[in-house]
Parts: sequence; structure tokens; C-alpha cells
Amino acid sequence: MCEVMMPDGVTPHASNSRATILDDEDAWFGFEQEYFFYQDGRPLGFPEQGYPAPQGPYYTGVGFKNVGSVAREIVEEHLDLCLEAGINHEGINAEVAKGQWEFQVFGKGSKRAADQIWIARYLLLRLCEQYGIDVEFHCKPLGDTDWNGSG
Repeated sequence: MCEVMMPDGVTPHASNSRATILDDEDAWFGFEQEYFFYQDGRPLGFPEQGYPAPQGPYYTGVGFKNVGSVAREIVEEHLDLCLEAGINHEGINAEVAKGQWEFQVFGKGSKRAADQIWIARYLLLRLCEQYGIDVEFHCKPLGDTDWNGSG
């Protein structure tokens, strides 16, 4: 994690939105990051054509037919990576749609909390590279279909 500065070393670059954060070191922030795993251009677990069974059993789901195998492996490995990195990772769960998951981060201090969610996202993206899986953070990647999505 770094901040991009102008050559004078003092002035933040125009793209450096972190520099505009008013840091309150005593404030607590909780983030719930929902996302979809994607493989071959569709959410993980979706058939090549169409959709899986209706939403419902996937939420906080267990068992292969609800969450598959590789998704939980990635989610739990991501949790371990976050904890090893000192991120205050509070929890994980499968979400309403097949292939949809979430994690929670709780951080103290405006900048520190924002840094933790960014690093947690980065760790997830890098981890998924090893599995040939993409991550979609878009709030409604399935459009107007009857899938809850992240919003």
C-alpha cells in the first residue's frame, strides 16, 4: 500500500484519493465485501447455459451442491492470508447466489480501515490467480435477473 505523490514528495498526485481522507484514529469502520467468483465468463457453479437452481440454499450454504469445493478452499485460504497480514478479518459466508461470497473487515482509524479492505481485496485477487478464478466486485453483475447480487 502506498500513496502516489508529485515529484516534490509533499503534494499528493491527483489520483491519490487516500490523501483526502480525514483520518480519525479512534473511529471504527466495518466493511462487508460481497463478491462473485467467475470462471469461463460466468459465476462459479453456473451451468454453461442458463442458471442453477433458484437462490436460497446457497446462503451460508454447506455441501458440494451448494458451494462447490474450490470456492470454500479459496475463501478459507483468503481468511488465513488476511489474518497473517494483520487484517482484522471478522468473518466469511456464502451469499444468496451460487458463486457469491462475502467477507467482513472491522478496522480502527479511517485510513487504516480503508487500507485493510483494499489489501484484503488485493489478497483475494492474487490468490484467485492461482486457481484460474476471477473475482467480480460489481454490485449486480447478473443485471436485472432474479439473482439477489450484492445490492
